[in-house]
Amino acid sequence: MFFDTHAHYDDRAFDDDRYALLDSVHDAGVELIVDPGCDLKSSRASIALAERFPFVYAAVGIHPEELQDSTPEILAEISALAEDPKCVAIGEIGLDYYWDASHKEEQKLLFRQQLQLALELDKPVIIHDREAHGDCFEIVRDYPGLRGVFHCYSGSAEMAKELLKNGWYLGFDGPVTYKNARKTLEVLAICPPERILIETDSPYLSPVPHRGKRNDSRNLRYIVQTIAENLRLEPETVAEITLENGKRLFGIN
Repeated sequence: MFFDTHAHYDDRAFDDDRYALLDSVHDAGVELIVDPGCDLKSSRASIALAERFPFVYAAVGIHPEELQDSTPEILAEISALAEDPKCVAIGEIGLDYYWDASHKEEQKLLFRQQLQLALELDKPVIIHDREAHGDCFEIVRDYPGLRGVFHCYSGSAEMAKELLKNGWYLGFDGPVTYKNARKTLEVLAICPPERILIETDSPYLSPVPHRGKRNDSRNLRYIVQTIAENLRLEPETVAEITLENGKRLFGIN
């Protein structure tokens, strides 16, 4: 059974078939899903989905691209949503210098505010790090009590080693199946199986052979197959290990 630890079913790409699709994922071996929010609206939607489907859990937070949602009032609402019993993490939060390198200090402040919230609530974090590896690493080192996952990890193997030493998990998504995945496979090779999480980032990042199409949790099997081949494990073993990893990190019994 699979645990999709990062899927945005609140996204409008699923407006036509969201509930029917979620009703069907068990047939593809999907046991659990975490739906992370990216702003106040999607965080609310994530909680609503988690309340509707017993196997869906929520994360709430403000993505670095959503700086307009970083007012004290909205952060207070995020904090209140995080108290919901089905909310298992603060995320998706972090730094993104690919889309916006002109507001780095504002992104860092928002990131730190939400890391502090995670510590106060004793919840793990789901970190988005795009073209901001050095700053992300420096900031999380300032919060040694944190636990969490670097979603769709794209940093170096050297940085991965340091994160792994400090108990972080690394998320692997569709790009691990791509032809240009050399760097990702180098990271996978040094990552202990007990620190691997599998994700789809649905509706984005579809794996081969569905690259370019809308993604969903039923495609986890392609990610698991690639990880298994590279680690010389059986796909069933990878699925079982990553299921338990996700349950351990997010406190799901």
